[in-house]
Amino acid sequence: MTGVVLDISRLISRVRHSTPSGVDRVEMAYARGLLQHYGDALAFAAVHPSTLYGRIERGAALAYLDELERRWEHHDNPPGQRSLADAAPWITRLLPRRAGVGSGQVLVQVSPHHWHRPELLRRKLAREQARFVCMVHDLIPIEYPEYARPGGAALHETRMAAVAELADAVIVNSAATGTSLTRWIEGRGLTAPPVHVALLGTRAIAPAEPFVMADGKPYFLCLGTIEPRKNHLLLLHLWRAMAQALPAAEVPRLVVVGRRGWENEQVLDLLDRCPALEPFVEEVSACGDARLAALLRGARALLMPSFAEGYGMPVAEALSVGTPVIASHIAAHREVGGKVPDYLDPLDGPGWQAAILDHAQGGPLRHAQLARMGSWQEPDWPGHIATAVEVIEGAARRK
Repeated sequence: MTGVVLDISRLISRVRHSTPSGVDRVEMAYARGLLQHYGDALAFAAVHPSTLYGRIERGAALAYLDELERRWEHHDNPPGQRSLADAAPWITRLLPRRAGVGSGQVLVQVSPHHWHRPELLRRKLAREQARFVCMVHDLIPIEYPEYARPGGAALHETRMAAVAELADAVIVNSAATGTSLTRWIEGRGLTAPPVHVALLGTRAIAPAEPFVMADGKPYFLCLGTIEPRKNHLLLLHLWRAMAQALPAAEVPRLVVVGRRGWENEQVLDLLDRCPALEPFVEEVSACGDARLAALLRGARALLMPSFAEGYGMPVAEALSVGTPVIASHIAAHREVGGKVPDYLDPLDGPGWQAAILDHAQGGPLRHAQLARMGSWQEPDWPGHIATAVEVIEGAARRK
């Protein structure tokens, strides 16, 4: 069996965090899925916070994965870093013990952690004597630099250049991402490595009683980091307009789940200092898996007005528990949601308000979407990992 090394640098870098990002969950799914397929032939490696690279002792890696999943399931406190003293035992236990060597192995990395340092990536591959299979989640900082942190576009271009140079095969989370990656690489006169599309598996949402507001009013859920491309501004302006134009009893509630990101002055001002929103909008900055399961199951609909996404994971999670979705009509949302959600232009404020009120009141849009719900095909992790294994084995056989 092919020897596979999974780089878990991203998860180890999160040693002081209790809530996961989407990329964290993907790296965890690969750890579990590849472990199930390869067993003892799977090794773990990482660039440690100390900057050392090497193999992670297997028992320590598995114990750490268990620890992270326990944190994710139960953490509902405000986000923030755990103390250094609390994290120190894990930082010490996860120090790399030895560098791997061998021929025919494949190094797999599904986060872009340290790809902005291509010389480090080259040294890793040389030490492992391995083929390189990686996952690209999106090219949003390059295609939409206005939504990235300052300097984010240049940083991501460095990452993608490293992928173009060093990857033997690339897995992408959607055909939309694959098209963007291939176009960017070929636009620079380079030859793209083989690109394979594998929709991310839908995380199993825990059984839970649907959450119900104390007064029984319907609520809508917006899920994701609060950052400009997610278009929270549209929703907050809509809710303020509804609060001003409608009787209070007719205004549904909005629950915004996600940590605060960057370049968000207008959104944060509305969340913090708009009296009209206070009775109707709740911000949940950290949400454990159990609480999120209840919120997803009880929501009248998930709202995803994003301008750009690499993959619509919240869309899949909502549909998996039968919760309707109102989403922007971008390719990534359509790829995962198919014909089920109600799709709207992310700038069509009146259209969004009409759809929200229809779903709040149990109108024809809601009934039609519920009727379509049974046609949705849920992407799953076993299918994704099966594709990943094919890609890994193909890379191992490459001359």
